[in-house]
Amino acid sequence: MLKKSIIFIIFFLLTAKNFAQNMQAGFNSLEAGKYLEASIFFKNILKKHPNNKTAKICYGRAIGLQGQSKKALYVFSELLENNPDDLEVKLNYAEGLLWNKSFLEAEAFYLNLVKTNPNSFNALLGYANTLSNLNMNTKALHYINEALKIKPGNNNALNTKKYIYLGKAYKEQKKEDYTNSEKTLKQGLEIFNNDIDLLKSLANLYLITNETKKAKLVYLNLLSLENYKLTALNGLALVEHIDSHNKKAFAYSKTAINTLKSNSSNLLKQETVTRYIQTLIWNKKYKQARLLIDSLATKHPNKNWPITLRATYNTYTSNFKKSIEDYNKVLITDSSSFDGNLGKANALKALGKHDLAYQAANKTLSFYNNQKDALRFIDKLDKKFTPFTEAKTYYSFDNGNNKAYAINTKINLPTSTKFSWLGSYGYRITDNKITNSNAKSNQLQLGAKYQIKNNIYLTSLVGVTGVNTLTNNYAQFTNQTILNIVPFKLSLLDVGFKSEVQDFNADLLNRQIVMNHLFTNFNIATNFNLGWYTQYFYTFQNDKNVRQLFFTSLYYNLLSKPLLKTGLNYQYIGFKNQVPNLYFSPQKFNALEVFINIIKNENSAKNKSWFYELTTAIGLQYINNTTQQNTYRIQGKLGYKFTPRILFNMYTTRSNIASTTAAGFTYNEIGLRVKWYPFKNKIFKLNSKAPNSPTL
Repeated sequence: MLKKSIIFIIFFLLTAKNFAQNMQAGFNSLEAGKYLEASIFFKNILKKHPNNKTAKICYGRAIGLQGQSKKALYVFSELLENNPDDLEVKLNYAEGLLWNKSFLEAEAFYLNLVKTNPNSFNALLGYANTLSNLNMNTKALHYINEALKIKPGNNNALNTKKYIYLGKAYKEQKKEDYTNSEKTLKQGLEIFNNDIDLLKSLANLYLITNETKKAKLVYLNLLSLENYKLTALNGLALVEHIDSHNKKAFAYSKTAINTLKSNSSNLLKQETVTRYIQTLIWNKKYKQARLLIDSLATKHPNKNWPITLRATYNTYTSNFKKSIEDYNKVLITDSSSFDGNLGKANALKALGKHDLAYQAANKTLSFYNNQKDALRFIDKLDKKFTPFTEAKTYYSFDNGNNKAYAINTKINLPTSTKFSWLGSYGYRITDNKITNSNAKSNQLQLGAKYQIKNNIYLTSLVGVTGVNTLTNNYAQFTNQTILNIVPFKLSLLDVGFKSEVQDFNADLLNRQIVMNHLFTNFNIATNFNLGWYTQYFYTFQNDKNVRQLFFTSLYYNLLSKPLLKTGLNYQYIGFKNQVPNLYFSPQKFNALEVFINIIKNENSAKNKSWFYELTTAIGLQYINNTTQQNTYRIQGKLGYKFTPRILFNMYTTRSNIASTTAAGFTYNEIGLRVKWYPFKNKIFKLNSKAPNSPTL
């Protein structure tokens, strides 16, 4: 009997060993990531041995790692029902919950596991992963550290720990807790020195907070690492673009293109080529950019990224309709495309389709919650429709002893994306001690601005000017109507009529001279920095005089940020009747000047920063048949943006151009201006006539 038992035990052991060896091929497939092959293998094993626990676990893992997470969880659930106290089964069931993104259920299950098995590495690792998915990153760090005490240096645990740091930093970034987000990433880098994911996240954080110097240092650190030079060069190109150093951006990107190798990953090749084409566009090398984009579109006909690049090209060259067509193509195949949705929003805004631009930006946010660029776009669009008031006061004088003090206030109150109420009030005192004359004038205007079509705006104001002089008191009705038109890309055309009281000095106000202007302004820009501005006024006055004024300016943009341009101006003025004793009215006046102009625009200025403008010009003027006279003109502005809602600037002008004043001599003006947005946002709801309750 004993001999038979021994023979049975030996037979059982040999059979078990043989069976394990028979499953080794399946283990190898599972270990090598050949999940389909492994699932077929273990499925065949289970046909012969349906109750084999190991084969069933391996089968569940094979199908789960293929993506059949629900089916895998069913297999593990069945195993758990038959083996309720088996730790290995419990761990696989818990992992199945993670595959199915049942994080809350997994959290409760893992918590029980780590309580009953505090020294189980897999239980601690799984629990840390679960907590990380639930954004409970501080707690997740505690449990991953406990796991690493059991298996120090374990790659899976270390990788999980790194992603916990990344998740924690991202959550803090989303909450705009940028200080702690930076701290978390730096803590991660203390453990994972020069880790590419942590460094890229840190650089991205600095770009979000506009700390470009810090971002540049991170990318320069990456540049020193052999395997990450392309990533670093692409990042450095972006940083230089943000800092408005587009030539440097192009240099970095060109180096990246030349560094590309045939064995570089397809993703890295795409990122590098994309950045290179972007730098071409930023530097207005449009012909080169278009040739490359067309080549990519032919080479990758079913890919979105060449279409997105073409849309960017079309936006920069002001072909906004074509840009929208391209973005729509992208969105057909990928409705969640960030570039597609926000790029389309920008193009729609440029075309004056503001309601649709809001929709596209909000669609972006529906896919990318609280995304900074989309929120910034909406803020800028909101600013366009936020009520504001502007007040200006100035003092002017000339060497004809005319002096004036004035206050002007205007209000802009949008009640929809197409309609705004307008109002203004001006008060002016002028006097001349030599002629012993003085006058006061009050001007009140009310009106509206309406968007007739996407490219046509109508502005109309009516008003009254009240005048008090030593010998005369009167009121004069005034009005103006202007059509602002975008006839074609990179162009602006104004056509209008305006009536006003001639109020330069007290004598003119006493004469009750009303000027009626028919005018047009036309400006056309180009993609190669050249621009041309032309203005024409035909003025008929109630004193039977007629004036014609023609002004044209050919200019060239030397820089974009700050805007630096230079050019040549020409001006002609001719009056039907000459009344030199009353006002400057030559039969013909010609002036030619060369100018240079530098501008840092108040709209592009950041909060708590300065903005400015300086224009200097010199030239020649010819009055009737007199000899030529030298002219000069200096205009300056310096301002400060305190908050998004209030800014202030002072300005000054000095000129000896005869057309500047009735006296035809040196003219000076010094002024102050304040612009204030009393509300935080627009006061109306989109697609609704009922306005929101204003937020003060």
